[in-house]
Order: sequence, then structure tokens, then C-alpha cells
Amino acid sequence: MGITRDSIHKKRLTGGKKKLWRKKRKHEMGRQPSNTKIGKKQVTHIRVRGGNIKKRALKLDHGNFSWISASVTRKARILSVIYNSTNNELVRTNTLVKGSIIFIDSAPFKNWSKEVNIQNKKESRPKEISSKKQSVHQKKEFENLLFEQINSGKILARICSRPGQSGRSDGYILEGAELEFYIKKIHKKKI
Repeated sequence: MGITRDSIHKKRLTGGKKKLWRKKRKHEMGRQPSNTKIGKKQVTHIRVRGGNIKKRALKLDHGNFSWISASVTRKARILSVIYNSTNNELVRTNTLVKGSIIFIDSAPFKNWSKEVNIQNKKESRPKEISSKKQSVHQKKEFENLLFEQINSGKILARICSRPGQSGRSDGYILEGAELEFYIKKIHKKKI
């Protein structure tokens, strides 16, 4: 009995039981989950339908992460999985999946922000004046949260790629309201 992705074994829309009128087909085949862990890079190749190839990451330690508001992408080291909305077991076992919140090393982004600060001091252009004081205050508050993380050495990020399907773990740095939301979730979980 293999893993299958068919709907023949399920009940009807009305709730009635379906009779099995045919066997499983190869195009309905499923496979074991990759359960990508944190460690030295280990990627296997799998032949799939049509002769295509999937890259299945078994272990990963680096990924490309974007700082969206600054339009910067850097390769950063993955430190640990800190939160996953689907399953706490994935957090305990440090399993990398799409949508998991992780800690990444802040060194690449710290170096970048130093370079930008040096360039900005050279240019010294006047800052734009905003009409909405409240939104500016909130924006500074959110930026402070992010810069505190950068200085501490760990940044919260979210994985957007599927490591078990593509063999990479790419994502983006959390900032703004999203960062505040996940910080609250993490603190609630620890208490």
C-alpha cells in the first residue's frame, strides 16, 4: 500500500461511501516528505512525471533572503526554526518548510546597512517631510524592532520556497506589522 494523492478512497460529497472500482494509478502517486533539516547542504534529485527532475533538500544551512523595503537580497545562514503555524513538531525538530518563521544570521544585512550609511553621509540629501505624523511614528517603531534584531545578530525571516520540492530555502525578512505579529506569537508560545 503506497502513498497516494487520489480521491477515490474518500467519501462522496453527500457523505456516502464510494466503492473502489479501479486500482491506484502511477500518476496519483505520492512520496515520503523530505523533512528538510538544518545542516550541511544535502540535496537529492528525483525523477518525476514527464522525465522532469525535482531537487529534494534533505539538509540546508543557507538561503537567499530579501529585505523588501530596502530592496536588498543577501545569502544568509539559517540558525533555527522558531515558529510554524501548522505544527509545533516542525519547530521542535527544526524542519524547514514553506511558511515557517526562522532565525537567520544578521551579518550580511549589518554589513550592507553600514555601507548605505556611509554613502548617505556622503550625499547628505534632505529628508522628505510627511503629512501624517502618526504613520511616521509607527514606521519608526517598526524600523527600531528590525534594527534591534540586526544588532542582536538574529533576524526573523519567513521561508517562501519549498525546500522539499526546489532544493533551496529562500524567503524574506519580517518587518512592520508582520514582524510585530510574529514576535507576539513567539512570546505567547514561550509563556
